[in-house]
Amino acid sequence: MKDVIVIGAGLTGLTLAYRLKRAGADVVIVERGDRVGGQIASHKEKGFLFESGPNTGTVSSPEVAELFADLGDACSMETAGDGAGRRLIWCRGKLRPLPYSLWSGATTPLFSLSDKLRLLGEPWRRKGSDPDESVADMVKRRMGRSFLDYAVDPFIGGIYAGDPSRLVTRYALPKLYRLEQTYGSFIRGGIAKAKEPKSDRDKLATKKIFSAGDGLETLCKAMAEAIGYENIMLSAHDVKVASAENGLWRVSCDKGDMECRYVVTTVGSYELPGILQWLPARETEAITNLEYAPVVQVSVGVSDCKGRRFDAFGALMPSCEGRRPLGILFPSGCFNGRAPERGALFSFFIGGMRGKEYFGLGDDEIKRMVCEEMRDVLGLDTEPDLIRIWRHQHAIPQYDASTGRRLEAVENIQKRYPGLIIAGNLRDGIGMSDRIKQGCTVAGEIIDRLKGA
Repeated sequence: MKDVIVIGAGLTGLTLAYRLKRAGADVVIVERGDRVGGQIASHKEKGFLFESGPNTGTVSSPEVAELFADLGDACSMETAGDGAGRRLIWCRGKLRPLPYSLWSGATTPLFSLSDKLRLLGEPWRRKGSDPDESVADMVKRRMGRSFLDYAVDPFIGGIYAGDPSRLVTRYALPKLYRLEQTYGSFIRGGIAKAKEPKSDRDKLATKKIFSAGDGLETLCKAMAEAIGYENIMLSAHDVKVASAENGLWRVSCDKGDMECRYVVTTVGSYELPGILQWLPARETEAITNLEYAPVVQVSVGVSDCKGRRFDAFGALMPSCEGRRPLGILFPSGCFNGRAPERGALFSFFIGGMRGKEYFGLGDDEIKRMVCEEMRDVLGLDTEPDLIRIWRHQHAIPQYDASTGRRLEAVENIQKRYPGLIIAGNLRDGIGMSDRIKQGCTVAGEIIDRLKGA
């Protein structure tokens, strides 16, 4: 009998199991794939180091820094260089930097003069009263249309591959929502937060962009080694969870049955009906109504850029500009060793909620599209030395108006069935930092319960 069984060996499940193992819990991970890491996977080819899932994370919580510190030499954190602070936006036929100072904000062509002047009144604007207000409506109300079109819309496209008119602010951008609700203003809230004293632990959340030495998959493998591969059941199919006697849970799959005190699911919402088959349809429907953005990710390597440099985090495409990619990241502009010395590595993201039709295109059409965008947007009229294409049907969950019902259903299920925990990116955020933080939080809760028992 195990203390905890974790279903899913993605970043959430690995972090959770790693923390439990360090605390002395008897834990097993059950994973249907033949490797750990979920969507996180790193590749080396032709002198390029590239990702086929998330490219970077942000150190937005102390748990990220603490995880790397605990892993030590097994996995080193690599933080992005100064170029990562430069973000580009496609605007009227040209890539333009997103403002980073008062002067650049006053002179940028990205935002209209009327919205720049309107921004001066933002600290005194009345705060919103609709808890389900969309990101688009909130930004237009407080900042103006041009800020939506050329700042927030491309940002949402880059983070969520989503539509800001459908995402609900308090779920998709909770920190922004709390700034307005707590301080009445983004600007006043930002100033107040900057003045708040920070503990030494708070200061670990540096907001820096991070990867890992030899790619992000190194992080997953380092945790798996620490957990012990003997405690990770790979290629496990037909996984099901059922209650057992004495308040225990039984997890079954094609490799056998196990009992445990706690079972944690970290898989996508669309997998839960098959795993928790005994739940009433009305409750699973409230969870599986979560929509995911489909994304085509294309890694492109150029060995010689003829003197051109791409020292920036990347370029984002506002939906109003009508370009096909959601954005283009420049990994070699942020981290060393991603491309040959004279070359560059790019990561194109295509599709999402605003371009679902691109997901079904064939490889040749995708390659042709990418080469055209390289020429028109990046100014590189050269044949790439490397093109690799990945399709993610369930890439990024969309925290839209259905989110409240989903969170309520999860909470009610967990209350009625003690020992069952529904985690994963269907709640608590989609970023790597969110996944690590959730894994640590859930692990801490279970550890406390095990000690109490």
